[in-house]
Formats: sequence, structure tokens, C-alpha cells
Amino acid sequence: MRITADTDRCLGAGQCVLSAPDLFDQSDEGTVVVLAGTAAEDDRQRLEETVALCPSQAIAVEG
Repeated sequence: MRITADTDRCLGAGQCVLSAPDLFDQSDEGTVVVLAGTAAEDDRQRLEETVALCPSQAIAVEG
């Protein structure tokens, strides 16, 4: 699965970092940073939950 994030859309709430700290971080400005551009199929449910938690819907998972 491919993980992307729209930093222009990100509000900096940090829900992604709290729910998947191995996949996301925050920049000095507070916006989302994708640590791993891809994830294993085993992470699908956790990633779907992370996408749902994002208040700005700045994270997308494809595949």
C-alpha cells in the first residue's frame, strides 16, 4: 500500500502520529511527515483508522 499526505491540507492535529508513530511524524511546522511511503497489507486496518482520525483528511492510502 502506498501512503501519501497533503501537507498543505494538514492542520497539525497529530492524530496520525499518535495512532501510527512508526509511519508518521510531524515537521517543525507541525504538519504530517510520512516516514514510510509504503506499508504492508497487515497494516491496512490501522492505516484506515488513521485516515479516518485525520480531521483534515490529509492522508491517503492507495492499494
